[in-house]
Amino acid sequence: SYEVVTLYADHVGGLPPACDPVAGSDAQAAAVLAGVLGAKLEADGSTAVFRDIELPLVPVLLRMERLGIALDSKVLEDLSAETASGIDALRAEILGLAGCEFTIDSPKQLGEVLFDRLGLPKGKRTKTGWSTDASVLGELRETYPIAGKVLDYRELTKLKSTYIDALPRLVAEDGRVHTTFNQTVAATGRLSSSNPNLQNIPVRSELGRRIRAAFVPARAGDVIVSADYSQIELRVLAHLTQDPGLIEAFTCGADFHAATGSRVFGVAPEDVTPEMRRRAKAVNFGIVYGQSAHGLAETLKIGNAEAKEMIDRYFAAYPQVRSFLDETVAEAHRTGYAVTMYGRKRRIPELLSGNHNLRAFGERTAMNHPMQGTAADIMKLAMIEADRRLRASGFAAGMVLQVHDELVFEAPESEAEAVAALAREAMSGVADLAVPLVVDVAWGKDWASAK
Repeated sequence: SYEVVTLYADHVGGLPPACDPVAGSDAQAAAVLAGVLGAKLEADGSTAVFRDIELPLVPVLLRMERLGIALDSKVLEDLSAETASGIDALRAEILGLAGCEFTIDSPKQLGEVLFDRLGLPKGKRTKTGWSTDASVLGELRETYPIAGKVLDYRELTKLKSTYIDALPRLVAEDGRVHTTFNQTVAATGRLSSSNPNLQNIPVRSELGRRIRAAFVPARAGDVIVSADYSQIELRVLAHLTQDPGLIEAFTCGADFHAATGSRVFGVAPEDVTPEMRRRAKAVNFGIVYGQSAHGLAETLKIGNAEAKEMIDRYFAAYPQVRSFLDETVAEAHRTGYAVTMYGRKRRIPELLSGNHNLRAFGERTAMNHPMQGTAADIMKLAMIEADRRLRASGFAAGMVLQVHDELVFEAPESEAEAVAALAREAMSGVADLAVPLVVDVAWGKDWASAK
């Protein structure tokens, strides 16, 4: 908890000094806490992250939360009716395939139907019955249509309840949705958002795109401008490892995943097939997240031996990646944490676990944090710089959202090109890496079309 009373008890001891009114007590307690926590930050070596990133970001987030983003509720109203029909159709198909009536939303009933009544393979028992989570059903969907239908049903019902029906109820009197950005929730340093959570709207699905189309400019004649980092975590990996092959792949201007495919499969770049590129892309992102051969095998639907061979070929192509990851894990075991390029530490208690799976999770976390955490730090610095430039420019535009690697702005159409250039310059120039930071910009009449 970040309540003043709780912080005071944890870091100073006892209750804050009595003062009337309460606001005076909180202010006095905060003054004491500032000294105590400041000393702890200094001792931890984390002062720079607080001073240079988190503190300057506070007023930026305040302005974004106050501005909010407008919502076209009619778009979601129409989508709600359409989605309800889709859910009803899926429900009928699922019950037809099952050959009996049951409650699809009940994991217990669903498990009994799938694995007892229909006899589907690969079932996993839990304390409460059959597991019907996404990983189990995902393995079955290609062979058994009912598994795919259930996954589609779950996606529709979740998006309908979480966004399509919920968002219009969160529109304020000014016609805008005002999310809350959280700086201290994600251990990686990434921002999260709540009330509503706008981080988890699917990016690639058609339904996710249509939900995003409901986010619009508030004023007639304005547009939504999107600025999105391209492969930022992989570019951070190239910088941190200083691997010559990775750096060359990013600086020569070629398709990075195709370049990796060329190296991993030992073919000329022009001979890389779409399937080779798909596999190379999975390896590229899997390495960033510390994925094992087993995990890659599940992703690509190949054998463990083939997946291990692909990872070995990747490390042979980019040898400094392996040495960097090994050194990072060893250092995390020694210190108990992993650290970003900017000094953001992530404590990893799982490294001390006697449980092999927990310890392996801790090692994957140690591998990933320098990339994901550094990317988060860069994004926060980019937000600070973009906000500074916007206020100095005198533009009517405002920054309204930050989602993963993307910044979203609302601007008069007459300013769109200039705001896009401003965002690209702020985001690409905020960090001095061994490879370029590439930013894709676009604008349109709504968030979905600004891609």
